[in-house]
Amino acid sequence: RKEYVDLYVNYVFNESVQKPFQDFMRGFLRGCPAKTWKIFLPAELQVVLQGHTTVDWHLLEKNVIYKQYNKSDQTIKNFWTVFHKLSEEKKKMFLGFLSGSDRISGYQLEYFRFTIVDLQAKNPDELLPMANTCALIFFLPR
Repeated sequence: RKEYVDLYVNYVFNESVQKPFQDFMRGFLRGCPAKTWKIFLPAELQVVLQGHTTVDWHLLEKNVIYKQYNKSDQTIKNFWTVFHKLSEEKKKMFLGFLSGSDRISGYQLEYFRFTIVDLQAKNPDELLPMANTCALIFFLPR
């Protein structure tokens, strides 16, 4: 029985997936050559491919660019006060709204910048915040 179980487990976990895994590996190596990624430790490679799972939100605030706003404007102060009170999950939801992903690319954590822009509308109370995910612009009405 032990030999049968060992052979069965080996088949299910190794032999039966060998062909699909080889196909996947061939495609993966075509887009991401092994010479390039073998220099990384597994944890580093995960960050490069998936992005950072934790974000320094104060660093994010520090790197923001303001247009038609100053950092000292009351709207901006209110925004950051409310933002820092949000749960981690809600902050990541904002990041997803802003950039299309709840993670920041592995190489960009210190350099990730987005812009907060005033729409300069006649009646800003009629507008909702909007985002341009491609350009990383957050439109925040006053």
